[in-house]
Amino acid sequence: MAVKPLALQRGDTVGIVTLGSPLDAGVIDARIAYLQSMGLQVVLGRHVYAQNGFLAGTAAERADDLMAMFADPRVKMILPVRGGVGVETILPYLDFAFLRLHPKIVSGYSDITVLLNALYQFAGFVTFHSLLLIDFRPDTPPYNFEQFFAITSSTAVPRAISNPAGMPLAGNGLGIVSGPVVGGNLTSLVGTLGTPYEIDTTGCILLLEEVHEPINTVYRYIEQLRLAGKFAACVGIIMGECSDCPEAYGVSYSELIREVILPLGKPLITNMATGHGRFKAAIPIGAVVRLNSYAGTVTMLEPGVRY
Repeated sequence: MAVKPLALQRGDTVGIVTLGSPLDAGVIDARIAYLQSMGLQVVLGRHVYAQNGFLAGTAAERADDLMAMFADPRVKMILPVRGGVGVETILPYLDFAFLRLHPKIVSGYSDITVLLNALYQFAGFVTFHSLLLIDFRPDTPPYNFEQFFAITSSTAVPRAISNPAGMPLAGNGLGIVSGPVVGGNLTSLVGTLGTPYEIDTTGCILLLEEVHEPINTVYRYIEQLRLAGKFAACVGIIMGECSDCPEAYGVSYSELIREVILPLGKPLITNMATGHGRFKAAIPIGAVVRLNSYAGTVTMLEPGVRY
């Protein structure tokens, strides 16, 4: 069973880091102000505003910022400003043995996916496929904040991971399975294959979502995961949205799921609103959930945090 970080409370300190691509300083400052308006304190990594082309500083600098947040006793939660590219390059610089002894809430999606899964896989604690700093703004749907604070602040279980009203989940009726959730952004996960940080799906429920990729590219990535044995090893699948993913040769995302994912014969939930979509269900990477493909539900069986 994965270790749980301490629950977030009002007045706690959040460490802000930039681990992949840079973000405009004005946007960062505005998002920090909104986060503070929610009753949280903030400490900044040294390289939060850094920019080195399409990266926010060197890999070593970004990794140092992350390690410093884990070492800082004031910091309860670590919140990357965004994903982008390059997060995988910080992994060789991380001391996972140290991180195992200092678990903290880490939230994000997109390229942060590789960090979320590496922390669970190599440091042994639960992380959260949920909001980034860039999402802390007035026009973010209340549902997203409700999901975020419920999963990072409460130990109440069982708890349904559900979409907002009017966006029902769907199941394929092939069974009820339980296991820790792993996964996230499809492109980012494929990028771990053949590396020391390759995602391990054995006995797990695999979550996938994508953004801005044409469906033929999504097909290519799914097939790469299949050939790498990631679907054979998992016990169930959660397919999130493919946000702004154009059809290819008349084939849609839903048709791709029907033609490629359904034949895998795994219990399946589709239409999960998480990651790059407007609505973002918060999902605990490394915590055990139950996938009921008859009822079309996903339920947390253990909390993601502890008191």
